[in-house]
Amino acid sequence: MAKNLFKDKLCWISGASSGIGEALAIELSKQGAKLVLSSSRPEKLERVANECLNHTDYCKMLAFDLSQPAEVEKSAKEFLHLYGTPFLLIHNGGISQRSMISETSMELHRKIMEIDFFSYVAITKIVLPKMIEAKEGYIAATSSISGKFGFPMRSAYASAKHAIQGFFETLRIEMSEHNISVTVAYPGRVRTNISFNALKADGTPHGVLDPGQAGGISSEKCAKKYIKAISKKRAEVLIGGKELLMVHIKRFFPCLFFRIVKKIKPT
Repeated sequence: MAKNLFKDKLCWISGASSGIGEALAIELSKQGAKLVLSSSRPEKLERVANECLNHTDYCKMLAFDLSQPAEVEKSAKEFLHLYGTPFLLIHNGGISQRSMISETSMELHRKIMEIDFFSYVAITKIVLPKMIEAKEGYIAATSSISGKFGFPMRSAYASAKHAIQGFFETLRIEMSEHNISVTVAYPGRVRTNISFNALKADGTPHGVLDPGQAGGISSEKCAKKYIKAISKKRAEVLIGGKELLMVHIKRFFPCLFFRIVKKIKPT
């Protein structure tokens, strides 16, 4: 990792009120970054900001709802007005799903795509001209190993995560001449509340910590690997444990992958 790459640099993280986003914020604060943290939960965001202020003297909050396009656009423009051009932009906000395709409404599909994908695109497109003008910058997006293959009860979630790969890989290619690096992270099982907040077919929270999630790596370990990959300007990084083998099995042995995945209990 480049020594003190983010020290005194402006870094904006969405989905920063818990889980991976919280861990990213704290890790960057320890590196002396100037932080702006976003999520739709101001009270939880404040707790994370206060923790970050133990390590850095600059940590601001900008709360908004990723599911509301007008609010996303307004907040991105407000960010530029209040704080200037971010050196590092990490798209991390999102929501998962626990419902079969046959029972999932179009409304729920659209909601998850809006939060997990279109909000990332909207913010990027607003910030990008300023980064190009600055002739430097780092952009990162949190996908999932579900962005590498389909999985039962994750149709909308997997679709959004696949879309992240397509958009941000394209962005990386287009931005290379402008000295802007783009990294996509693919976490596997990380101990966060993502399964608690995942939406069921009726739109209510799943409310359960899935066994796989419970046995995952810590969000702190995930954040360290994530930031290291960004610092090294890696195009992508897989983060997790033995579940990451499924990505390689899918790529090299697709028939075996489908036999295995049919036997996995879709929780």
